[in-house]
Amino acid sequence: MRYPPGVAKQKEKPAPESLGLPCVGVETHAHLDYKRLDPEALPGLLERARSAGVARLGNVFLGVEAYCANAPILSAYPEVFFLLGVHPNDAGEADIRHVADMGDLFAGEPRLRAVGEIGLDFYWKDTPPDVQERFFREQLAMARELGRPVAVHSRDASAETLRVLDDSGIAGEQVLWHCFGGGPDLAVELIQRGYTVSIPGPVTYSKNEDLRRAVSILELDRLVIESDAPFLTPEPYRGRPNEPAYNVFTAQTVARIKGLETADLWRRTGDNARRFFGLD
Repeated sequence: MRYPPGVAKQKEKPAPESLGLPCVGVETHAHLDYKRLDPEALPGLLERARSAGVARLGNVFLGVEAYCANAPILSAYPEVFFLLGVHPNDAGEADIRHVADMGDLFAGEPRLRAVGEIGLDFYWKDTPPDVQERFFREQLAMARELGRPVAVHSRDASAETLRVLDDSGIAGEQVLWHCFGGGPDLAVELIQRGYTVSIPGPVTYSKNEDLRRAVSILELDRLVIESDAPFLTPEPYRGRPNEPAYNVFTAQTVARIKGLETADLWRRTGDNARRFFGLD
């Protein structure tokens, strides 16, 4: 095809499966039921993930209502495991009694592998910090009682989040820092506590040098990969809704930072996720 003068041919984006990664990867954090779960689109999305090398996938339910509505649909797919928690931005409209309800659900459902995402978010101003902290502490106590790990959301609240986690007495190996977006100083804090750290798509963005420096010092045996789909799409698909198949591009960037082959990084982060969530 000939292009008019001054119009460059658009470079084709590589398909996720073109990286040829083995099907051993673990998507640690996706919201497949965000707003509305589409049962007709789900098989295609999961097949694209499998083709790209995603063997297991964690779906995060934001509250008991979302879980009860959508877990029966996702339960048809054995590769999907579940996380459940009250998000800090939802705490203002939630009932603290939901925490007890969640405890009952965890006791009866082995696919519920972690409490999350829970934490503090001071970027948005809708929910008072004290309300967020109350829900955070209650859910940490529940997780500790159940012996379940936690996936922690922290935005513009790192110091406060660490303070609450330190107070909770929950073991470092039971904490996953979801959607890490900090710099080297925060990375050191998480390393010292023995937390697992989940790397999202923005590590691929050219402006995020501070994040890449942080990834360079994070311990490889505590790293996992996430999409946070449908948000935070990595390059080269930035601008589209995110999906688990695109994790391969995040892994490619992390592998480059760590001086590894992408397939090796993919395998090792998958092993880390299996260990953290207690997956087969």
